[in-house]
Amino acid sequence: MEKNKKRHFTKYLPAIVFLAFIFGMGIWFLFGSKSNYSSSEKRYLQQFPEVTAESISNGEFSKKFESYFADQFPERKLWVGMNAYYNLDIGNNGSSGVYNCKDGYLINVPVSKDNRINKNIGVVADFAKSVDVPVTVMFAPSTGYVADDVLPAVHNSYNDDIYFESISKKLEQDNINFVDLRKTFKDEYKKGNQLYYKTDHHWTTLGAYTAYTQLCGSLNITPAQKDMFKVETYDNFYGTTYSTSGFWLTPPDKIELWKNPDNTEENINVKVADGDKVKESGSLFFEEHLKEDDKYPVFIDGNHAVSEITNKNAKGGTLVMIKDSFAHSMAPFLAENYSKIVMVDMRYYKQSVSQLVKDEKADNVVVLYGIDNFATDTDIVWLK
Repeated sequence: MEKNKKRHFTKYLPAIVFLAFIFGMGIWFLFGSKSNYSSSEKRYLQQFPEVTAESISNGEFSKKFESYFADQFPERKLWVGMNAYYNLDIGNNGSSGVYNCKDGYLINVPVSKDNRINKNIGVVADFAKSVDVPVTVMFAPSTGYVADDVLPAVHNSYNDDIYFESISKKLEQDNINFVDLRKTFKDEYKKGNQLYYKTDHHWTTLGAYTAYTQLCGSLNITPAQKDMFKVETYDNFYGTTYSTSGFWLTPPDKIELWKNPDNTEENINVKVADGDKVKESGSLFFEEHLKEDDKYPVFIDGNHAVSEITNKNAKGGTLVMIKDSFAHSMAPFLAENYSKIVMVDMRYYKQSVSQLVKDEKADNVVVLYGIDNFATDTDIVWLK
């Protein structure tokens, strides 16, 4: 009789354990502390949605509650990581939009061929023809295109060659200057130079400097030499591909600041603005961001509608840059050549850029994006 009871209990033990787990997690979810921000994923988490008759009737409440449940689930980081490594183990490398590659690289999967490159380059070409200032266009090749030797054996194709050839042909037709970085970056990477971060989609400071020298050649200006800068290195940088992948065991990057000792508060002023909100600094580097996991905003304080740099020691004129965040780590180098740089981010700036170019009496205009960002960008249509 006792054996039968024991056998009977053992039969239902898995179900009991499962129910206890579900009940325990439910109690944990209800009474556990909730977070506002995920430092590993670098985003704000969904909070409990407002309950109204309208939000319930139109389904908005249920949609936000689903996000709230997913974001605030107990030990979310653990589950996200377990899911990422499980997918990797069963052969679904890249299932989160990021390939887990050799040598510690986390690389974004290629953008879809069904993208906006042709439309967007047409907008840039029309803009270039509308201003009486030389316009130069440059794109950062994708990490997967340059560092193709670290990609997993099975991966989708990176179509940079197709995109760059199409862009070059269009700009050549309209007599617009184009800086093609493909060969330079491939050659430098083969020499063992790390041009992209391993946990982030941006180029490294060395990558930015390499692109800067090519841009200077196209603009007929002399680039600042490497020995002009004192290099400071900081550890524990976790970037965007780390935060979206869930591969939490990946070692962090190092980030370098190349500083010209002659640049001080006496000659440098950086002003970043979003509408009426303005922030100023006497340094090209916003070092408070070095305390964060994602340290890339140390360059020009990250993304803003307008970022303005002035350097009293520079002999050049004014440069207007239409850009994404790849330009941020290049800006300190360009500040050695231009007395004023005005950087415009079309995600937040909706006024006339051609009028800005006119008002600033710009000597040059540079359009600088990462090729993947440019391929998917929906805001450059506002460029006029």
